[in-house]
Amino acid sequence: KVTVEASFAKTSSSPVDSFLDVNTGAWYYDAVKYAVENGLMSGTGTYTFEPNTTLSRGMIAQMLYALEGKPSVSSANNFTDVSSSDWYDKAASWAQSKGIITGYEDGRFGPNDPLTREQTAAILHRFAQVQGLNPKDDGTLSGFSDQNQVQEWALSAMEWAVSSGLISGTDLGTLIPQAGATRAQMAVILMNFCQQMDK
Repeated sequence: KVTVEASFAKTSSSPVDSFLDVNTGAWYYDAVKYAVENGLMSGTGTYTFEPNTTLSRGMIAQMLYALEGKPSVSSANNFTDVSSSDWYDKAASWAQSKGIITGYEDGRFGPNDPLTREQTAAILHRFAQVQGLNPKDDGTLSGFSDQNQVQEWALSAMEWAVSSGLISGTDLGTLIPQAGATRAQMAVILMNFCQQMDK
């Protein structure tokens, strides 16, 4: 006769653990975990998150719409390149109605257009204003060697984003405002933003 003893232990798992391209040791792991578990972001596929993929206008609209609680949208958007069947339709309508993301002069929303870091800061700045947070641009960019590369229209937003801890510089002491913002970076920004709101 053979006696077999078995013991069972509870294991905790998170939806983020199904992503094969998000390692537990990655600098953005906790942020991606937070964003996914709180319904702010989702994977690009069953097993992919694509942390290094550049953020698009459609993506950030959907993320901020989710952060707002996906409220009902009373009016449809008038973007020429957005239809009611698009996954970002309601988010685009909401973002336009709040003045968070406006379209181009030719009437397009440009849902697949990539976002730079300074464009992302500008959108977040407008979102914070909608939240009634009265964001102040009381920071300074003097510590970054490429501060002069921040365009004038994004200066206040970038100063606020840096001083609020939403956007940080690189190891080289640069902001790289014209570089594309990645999904991993946006996950960190969303987590930091939510933590700021809870204070």
